[in-house]
Amino acid sequence: MRLFVGLPLPQRVRDELGHALEPHRAAWPGLRWPDPETWHVTLSFLGEVPETVLPELETRLARAASRYAPMTLLLTGAGAFPSARRARVFWTDVRGCRPRLVRLADSLGAGALRAGAVHADRRRLRPHLTLARSRADADLQRLVEDFGSFAGTAWEAGSVHLVRSHLGAVVRYETVAEYPLVTPAPGGRS
Repeated sequence: MRLFVGLPLPQRVRDELGHALEPHRAAWPGLRWPDPETWHVTLSFLGEVPETVLPELETRLARAASRYAPMTLLLTGAGAFPSARRARVFWTDVRGCRPRLVRLADSLGAGALRAGAVHADRRRLRPHLTLARSRADADLQRLVEDFGSFAGTAWEAGSVHLVRSHLGAVVRYETVAEYPLVTPAPGGRS
């Protein structure tokens, strides 16, 4: 099964972002805009994982998540990978507890590797939310500039999800498990 670990967005955050994106979507019909219901922040892409690995994977992901406190995050600005002039991915930045979010992603990825998810992505997390994709390089400089002033409302991420991807004409995600972030932060801060 094809898996990743991610943070879901609360409905109010999806609604706010969807409303802000509406005029841009219409102006850029050549981009593939995913359904807002599928929006998530990927923390660790695991790729194809045998079902036999799932019990150990769930144990290790739960353990990793339990070492982190809930985090206050927000979506802001815009960017493109690999660059705005030759973009394949248009995204908005994830801000807030960024260093802890990166450490959480590292812990989840390390746990997945130890559990036997051998295709887990080992790259360091660059927290972002993918908003659109292009099949070929596209000059998205104007879109990045136009959406660059976006600043969303903060929300608290209180859990991470292990998610199964069902690929096809319509991509569908299925939450396999949810792991709470529970450790209090030093000084009681999130």
